[in-house]
Amino acid sequence: VKVVSIVRPKFFIMENVKGMQSVAHQVIEDFERIGYNVDCMVFNAKDFGVPQNRERLIYVGNRIGLSSKDILKEICESAKEYKEHVLADALYGLRALHAMRVNNATEMDTEESGGKIERDRLQLTNSYINLINGGRICEMVYNHKARYNNDRDIEIYSRLEQGDRSDDPKIADIMPYGRRNDIFKDKYFKLEENKVCKTITAHMKFDCNMYIHPTQARGLTPREAARVQSYPDDYFFRGAYTKTYMQIGNSVPPMLGRAIAKIIKKYLKENNL
Repeated sequence: VKVVSIVRPKFFIMENVKGMQSVAHQVIEDFERIGYNVDCMVFNAKDFGVPQNRERLIYVGNRIGLSSKDILKEICESAKEYKEHVLADALYGLRALHAMRVNNATEMDTEESGGKIERDRLQLTNSYINLINGGRICEMVYNHKARYNNDRDIEIYSRLEQGDRSDDPKIADIMPYGRRNDIFKDKYFKLEENKVCKTITAHMKFDCNMYIHPTQARGLTPREAARVQSYPDDYFFRGAYTKTYMQIGNSVPPMLGRAIAKIIKKYLKENNL
């Protein structure tokens, strides 16, 4: 609110987790006090072509006399334009990797486990990849690097089938949280390639046990998580390896941002702004 009051943009967009809807009226009142018409709505990224079940609270505000509620409704209606995608669409064309077997070696690049930067050897694409890349051909692959896993986790990953969780009997004998399955039933989860992915979160910086690759005994790489978030392949995440997961998990899917921006751009044009 302070930044908007200083910059005074004609429009602003704000995002937060769905749970903040309970105090949305307070947020709206704060913006109204500085001269903005504001409303909010919960959007799911999967409705805008993102292969991920991700509900987020989106605020739209303007100070040019328009109804932000009507703008949000139009954004919602525009979801009909977007084709649905699933996890397999996002993972397509990335080379198979094995989990890193050397602990505390996040900066080490290997042939088996991948690297921060390498040439795209496969050069495979599909309609989803073309969409997020804007039709560009990306000759390099960034951040496609598998993290370290111990023998137990790799064995668990191998036994589970797509859609299986921690309480699956196939891993009962080696499940480290077996006595607390009521709490940790989702501690391990093998993703399903023919469905939208579960919400990508910053928790991936700790481990990827809840984001097990559907066909390989490892967690998702940062690049795979970024693909699920709809980042273009030439977006390079810098910084410490685990921090890249946090950057990706905390961000707004670019394709959702694009869908919102498309409608805002139309209103700017209509009002000669």
